[in-house]
Amino acid sequence: MPSSDADWLRKAAAFLGASGVTLGAIGAHAFKETLTKRGAQANWQTATVYQLFHATALLALAAQGDAVPLLAGKLMAAGTTMFSGSIYCLCLGIGPKAVMGPTTPLGGLFMIGGWVVAGLGK
Repeated sequence: MPSSDADWLRKAAAFLGASGVTLGAIGAHAFKETLTKRGAQANWQTATVYQLFHATALLALAAQGDAVPLLAGKLMAAGTTMFSGSIYCLCLGIGPKAVMGPTTPLGGLFMIGGWVVAGLGK
């Protein structure tokens, strides 16, 4: 993998990691009352955990150099953004549920696809 691909993966990992920690803290403090009223604390935590886990996976992919294709990282990054992002929006009542609801499992499929591509090494 050219260094620009590894750089892209590293930057995506850094963004997802930093925003995951930030959103986890915001959910635990600033949005705690809102999430509690909406019964959405567990969902917020799930989104944060998946986001941080996949940030770490992207960093590991970046460290692999040319052993893992960029496609695996792009699928994980897009899937994480869709999955966690849609859950955050649903928890806060942002955006139409008709769009956000289906985005969550689609993001999950992208994340799974990223793992499959990483495992196949193609």
